[in-house]
Amino acid sequence: MSEPSHPTAAPQDLGREALTLGVSPDTGEIGKPRSLWSDAWHDLRRNPTFIVSALLILFLIVVAVVPSLFTGTDPKFCDLSHSNETSAPGHPFGFTRQGCDIYARVIYGARASVMVGVLVTSGVVLIGGVIGALAAFYGGALDAVLSRITDTFFAIPLLLGAIVFLQAFPFRNIWTVVAAIMILGWPTVARIMRGAVISVKESDFVTAARALGASDMRILRRHILPNAIAPVIVVATISLGLFIVLEATLSFLGIGLPSSTVSWGSDINDAQSSLRSAPHVLLYPSVALSITVLAFMLLGDAVRDALDPKLR
Repeated sequence: MSEPSHPTAAPQDLGREALTLGVSPDTGEIGKPRSLWSDAWHDLRRNPTFIVSALLILFLIVVAVVPSLFTGTDPKFCDLSHSNETSAPGHPFGFTRQGCDIYARVIYGARASVMVGVLVTSGVVLIGGVIGALAAFYGGALDAVLSRITDTFFAIPLLLGAIVFLQAFPFRNIWTVVAAIMILGWPTVARIMRGAVISVKESDFVTAARALGASDMRILRRHILPNAIAPVIVVATISLGLFIVLEATLSFLGIGLPSSTVSWGSDINDAQSSLRSAPHVLLYPSVALSITVLAFMLLGDAVRDALDPKLR
């Protein structure tokens, strides 16, 4: 009697299954099964969107940290004799209405935008993450109080609230803009962290850690947060681009960074008066802002796809 035949799996299916189980498809050796983060990094390294966006963001960070590597022109030096002129030798983007070099201002403007985005995102993740994690872990009255506080901040429109907040300061700088956006921007992260912790805290490994006598802080820090932080990272990556747009919007309205600070938003605002006669004055800072935001959005999408188990 002939033995029943079994369907043969496709080579790519075998390779994918082997990688999931920690088996090398080339050597057949059995290794340690990969974690969520290892699987995510494995997928990200093969995602062209992640590679392109990460390289672009790395370039923007270098520009923001060391702008003198890309231009030797003072962005605040202006010569009215070059007002609204187009590109010239040594000045590829032309000049503003005041005769300032647009290329130098675009390069130095990256510093304010990237700095605000990174600082706000770090503060939002810290504040929202702590509030959401504590509310979900302890529950009860603490959860009720923190959830109502979160709902109260949710009711305040971010842009409108930031405008009112900044109007209360007689002077404004990067730190006041960061504080205004950070104080009003944390509720989204808090709600996402709360939901993630609630879904993780009833897991068997948390119950086992509690049975072994681990303290609440140790359980929260060592067992719950590493398994609940993934959706927060995704939201933070995408939100960073939104915070950069918000800073540019506040500067465009004239209530964000002061005029003494080189900013893409301020340059876009100043370019309104020259839009018809010299559109290039508006073009270059707008393109720089759009590319920066797009890079962070694409990076967030790539990270979301890699960390979402439903897409595996």
